[in-house]
Amino acid sequence: MSTVTTLTTKSLGALVAIQNRLSVLPPAARLIVVLSLLHTTLTLLSGTVESYRHLRARGIHGTFSEAINRLSQWMVRVYLKLPVEGSKKARQRIETEMGAAKLDIEKRLVGDAKYIGLPDEGKPIEWILAEFDRMDALGQDHKEGEGENKALTAWEQGKVSGAVYHGHPSLSNVISTAYARYCLSNPLHPDLFPAVRKMEAEIVRMCLELYNNPDGAGTMTSGGTESIVMAVKTYRDWAKETKGITKPEMILPASAHAAFDKAAAYFGIKIHQIPVNSVSRKVDMKRVRKAINPNTILLVGSAPNFPDGNMDPISELSQLALKYKIGLHVDCCLGSFIMPYLEKTGLSEGLNGKYKLEPFDFRVPGVTSISCDTHKYGFSPKGSSVIMYRSAELRRHQYFVMTGWSGGLYASPSMSGSRPGALIAGTWAAMMSVGNKGYLDSCTRIVNCARNIAETIRNTVPELYILGSPPASVIAFGSKHPRVNVLELGDMMSKKGWHLNALSNPPAVHIACTMLTPQASDSFISDLKECIREVKNRVRKPGEKEGTMVALYGLGKSSAVGPSMVGELAEAFLDALYKI
Repeated sequence: MSTVTTLTTKSLGALVAIQNRLSVLPPAARLIVVLSLLHTTLTLLSGTVESYRHLRARGIHGTFSEAINRLSQWMVRVYLKLPVEGSKKARQRIETEMGAAKLDIEKRLVGDAKYIGLPDEGKPIEWILAEFDRMDALGQDHKEGEGENKALTAWEQGKVSGAVYHGHPSLSNVISTAYARYCLSNPLHPDLFPAVRKMEAEIVRMCLELYNNPDGAGTMTSGGTESIVMAVKTYRDWAKETKGITKPEMILPASAHAAFDKAAAYFGIKIHQIPVNSVSRKVDMKRVRKAINPNTILLVGSAPNFPDGNMDPISELSQLALKYKIGLHVDCCLGSFIMPYLEKTGLSEGLNGKYKLEPFDFRVPGVTSISCDTHKYGFSPKGSSVIMYRSAELRRHQYFVMTGWSGGLYASPSMSGSRPGALIAGTWAAMMSVGNKGYLDSCTRIVNCARNIAETIRNTVPELYILGSPPASVIAFGSKHPRVNVLELGDMMSKKGWHLNALSNPPAVHIACTMLTPQASDSFISDLKECIREVKNRVRKPGEKEGTMVALYGLGKSSAVGPSMVGELAEAFLDALYKI
């Protein structure tokens, strides 16, 4: 007799036994027992299906590694709580080190003068301006220029990755004029501030034109994170209404922005994070296909991604989105007003067989939404971004409407209720001031600068390598020399006044070029080469502290408890922002 036949016979016997026992119970009790058994069976089946999907998405090796990692972290946490001598010493050492690190964070951020209550009498504008000057001096350690540049901040010298993308006083004056004029406005009241309503609608429409979807729809948000969070919320609600999905899942590259993880945490969505190819830095499409299941609501691709500036194969993701009738969001927050202009500048074909632009916007049929930060390469004031949808019908799922509130009808397009109309006016003013020609010129200047840096590193810095083939403004480099720790190199560059971004998986450093970078690109390369020589020849002194990049990212990899320690330091940093 086969195993299957034996199991079937046993199962039938068990069912008969259950039926005999149920027959002696009252009808109501029988119904309760049957419903309980049905619920238990469905729960077990659901868990089995979810486990299978998890295993299929991550593979045996990935699932095993994930389980081992979680088990290791749990074991370390348990050990540290044990009342034994070894764990007590380890706990004390960790607490001492963490306490010192937290204190160092506070010293860096928290100033001396404190205002913890309102003044009895209001202060005149002269006093307020003087206080502004005094508080601005808190950042004087960043004024690292030499000679004629001595009074300039690091970002004014072009020594900062991203952060300030234009910075010319003429554009700043345009924005501040718009701010002053509309500082009291609020788009929550379009009847009172019709100009702000008009400007917001025009900003969204201009962005839709840039991304080749003039008949689409969108809204403004407070930044790239909110644009992404709103997109994820939209797909969650869309999938629930149109497909009945109550346990939503989304699939994203490991290089996708952390805002997707944030949205998933907020809205209870399971994430399947797919590795990227170690050479091309593009998401592994084979793994993406395996991760798709009936609960999938969204695929994600970046154009480009934040860590290393490479873009995912949007056209291939589009084919899957169309096949399975799911959403495809393209994150262009960083690409913003660079990506749409690459074709028009002639830079889309790349250089020396590299940096070629691939299709990414609404011309790709499966793309259903795109996020674009106007406050990056759109050069608008901080706190402005746009989330765009292929249709107004899809955008409707982003809205929140409450009709039964005692305060009246409540409806808002995004997370916020009240919003600063001054930001909208400043964004509109910046876009109209720069115009198509200005954005074409800035794209050419910035992308040529980035490619020049990348090619110079490839051809003249043998210790380093460029990650992938980034088509736009971000260049990331790692080390291929055994004596050059790239994070230590980043710390050495910091000592020379550079503010770069440290990356992990793999360890690397990136620079996001801006309108200010070209003036400093030559010194960037010369400083980089000098720092490489210093790192290669350096002998660490006993007791010498590691730099910020090495210490923080090394801590995250040091042990099973490392990630939680880094998380605790991150929370300490956030706490320090609100200390006086």
